[in-house]
Amino acid sequence: MLKEILRKLSLLSAGRPPIDPAKFGDPLALTVDWTPATRGGSNFRTHKLVEVDFSRVEFKASMSARIFYSIFMIVGIGVVAVFSVSRERFDTFSVETIMPLLFGALFAVIGGLLLRFGTIPIIFDKQVGYFWKGRKSPQELYDGRSQKKVAPLADIHALQLVSEYVRSGRSSFYSYELNLVLNDGRRLTVIDHGNLVRLREDAKKLSEFLGKPVWDAI
Repeated sequence: MLKEILRKLSLLSAGRPPIDPAKFGDPLALTVDWTPATRGGSNFRTHKLVEVDFSRVEFKASMSARIFYSIFMIVGIGVVAVFSVSRERFDTFSVETIMPLLFGALFAVIGGLLLRFGTIPIIFDKQVGYFWKGRKSPQELYDGRSQKKVAPLADIHALQLVSEYVRSGRSSFYSYELNLVLNDGRRLTVIDHGNLVRLREDAKKLSEFLGKPVWDAI
């Protein structure tokens, strides 16, 4: 009861009406959590759904996301390169020469990590029979320790769309989350970004591919 009251207060504080799961006409919807499964998000489209063939679809990093991640890395590498060349004019190391190099290296590492983790494959494959997130096979991931990254397609009951009002520094925005609802009521986050129109389009395509309903609570 307390959890439900807090959920409704959270929605009202963000200017959103409370969700009525009964409208989906499914008993499982009444037991599923309707708050975001993953906190945070993005204010731009980070992924797009791509049809690989008749039995496989993937969410891949969008061009805007790849550019955003790459900027960090390019700026970092550029700073390191510029100050590495200019350092030759100095006889000794100093704060003035070391700090820019460290700053540039940090940016390059952050950019590299964003690019690596932001482009992790998100796959639905009917021939393999699994959904999974990662560069390993689902058989390698499905070891009981990666339950948030892999699930048999047969266990997927529905697709869930929920929103979150994100406050970040001086900015605030809505981020929209696509989750898988499994037969036992557990949820797995697929993607989470700020373009609602594209997210709904991708959810519809994925729904048709899987033959599962979309529970749109946005």
